[in-house]
Amino acid sequence: MLNLPNFLTLIRIVAIPFFLVLLSSELYLEALIVFVVSGLTDALDGALARMMRQQTALGSYLDPVADKLLVMSSFVMLGFIQAVPPWLVVLVVSRDIIILLGYGVIYFMVEERLVVQPSFIGKLNTVFQLVTVGVVLLFLHDSGLAVAWLDDLLIYVTALTTVVSGFHYVYRALVWLQHRAPSLNRPS
Repeated sequence: MLNLPNFLTLIRIVAIPFFLVLLSSELYLEALIVFVVSGLTDALDGALARMMRQQTALGSYLDPVADKLLVMSSFVMLGFIQAVPPWLVVLVVSRDIIILLGYGVIYFMVEERLVVQPSFIGKLNTVFQLVTVGVVLLFLHDSGLAVAWLDDLLIYVTALTTVVSGFHYVYRALVWLQHRAPSLNRPS
């Protein structure tokens, strides 16, 4: 049975194509509204799951996937329309692909399951990525609101937190592997 928190997560996933169509159609205010509503469902689904004690295995996998899809597709489209620098798109997408591939490799190599929990720097990075997308959408909607130094600052802080959190997740996975899978360290 699908509970309310998981339903909200599915709404976020379903909203992504609409967001991308609005963005590619230069309907920036409408895209911003869909993006903000998607962000609110992200906060709401987690809070409801905890309050209603409806945390599920499905939700624990679906929520981060929805987040990654929203963030990655946002940056790819913003890069495509040249609203953010291409190097930032590469950083954001590469980090998430490396994390997902790393988790996949660990999943198939080791019997014990790695419990993926977001770190503080990972959560901070997500906040900066989402704020950057929101601010860029706001500036695209009304260039009179543009404050160049704020836009630049957000771009560089987002890049920094993306790199640091990426290295942090890789480090945590390697430490976990070293302690849980000593047989992988022995030569054959």
